[in-house]
Amino acid sequence: MIFKLRISISLFFLSFYCFAQEGIPVYSDYLSDNYYLIHPSMAGASNCAKVRLTARKQWFNQDDAPELQTISFNGRVGEKAGAGIILFNDKNGYHSQKGVKLTYAYHLMFSRDEVDLNQLSFGMSAGLIQSQLDETEFLKSGDYDPNINGSIVQKDTYFNVDIGASYNFLDFYAHATVKNAVETRRDIYSVYESDNLRKYLLSVGYIFGNKEKLLLEPSLLFQMVDKTKEKSIDVNLKVYKNLDFGRLWGGLSYRRSFDGAEYKNGNSIALQKLQYITPIVGVNFNKFMFAYTYSQLSGNVKFDNGGYHQITLGIDLFCKPVKYDCNCPAIN
Repeated sequence: MIFKLRISISLFFLSFYCFAQEGIPVYSDYLSDNYYLIHPSMAGASNCAKVRLTARKQWFNQDDAPELQTISFNGRVGEKAGAGIILFNDKNGYHSQKGVKLTYAYHLMFSRDEVDLNQLSFGMSAGLIQSQLDETEFLKSGDYDPNINGSIVQKDTYFNVDIGASYNFLDFYAHATVKNAVETRRDIYSVYESDNLRKYLLSVGYIFGNKEKLLLEPSLLFQMVDKTKEKSIDVNLKVYKNLDFGRLWGGLSYRRSFDGAEYKNGNSIALQKLQYITPIVGVNFNKFMFAYTYSQLSGNVKFDNGGYHQITLGIDLFCKPVKYDCNCPAIN
């Protein structure tokens, strides 16, 4: 009984933490100068075109553990428009998905000149995603289930749209995005899955300090799943230090869910909520960027004690001179 409860609560947290079956899951990789990955309105917002490659692996000692790879490119197209593309491959046990997203963004500048940053942006990503469920391993235990074929790999391809807006004003920024805005039925899960895969994201942040010394960037990310009303929040703090060769930076992110699951703790029933801590370190050298992220889940009931590792590689292309007099690493 205790084992079943542990499995149940582990699957609850795994489903919320990964939520990988509705496009690109929202981890902490956006903190690696990669806000475009979750907010389409950031396509072309920077004075450089950006290429970002991420690779994430969970639980190295577990077979079929979740893993994710993404590669993205975004940049300016003309004076006010931006465009981007994201390719991703996401695997979680017997389920996997591959997809491509194409983005268009429009940027409105309200400042009188290009010294003061005051920019409102709108963006939309259209994506084509293929979900896959491998049933070939299901019946090897010898148990028969009439609902499982046991010899096929089910596949289904669907179309979806993300929409969002961003506002950058001097050292302040805010982003809002609706992921999977279009209701979609995937036949791979038949009647057991809702058409509604929408998720709402809201980010805010501010950069303090002196460019010649240290910059501090506190920020928040709130997300909510529309169908289940599951909610979580990220509390982040990044520190930047400019050096002769480039920029050294690091940070800490804490994610906490507002929802939880009950489990048996001795003779009583306890409630556990998802929470994990993510330290991150990175360096910018000339036009290149490297970052390493490590996440550690906390709580009494966990599927595995191992952490979640991720690396991000990046390069900035076609950079224009720094235009704005602000502490705004994502833009300048």
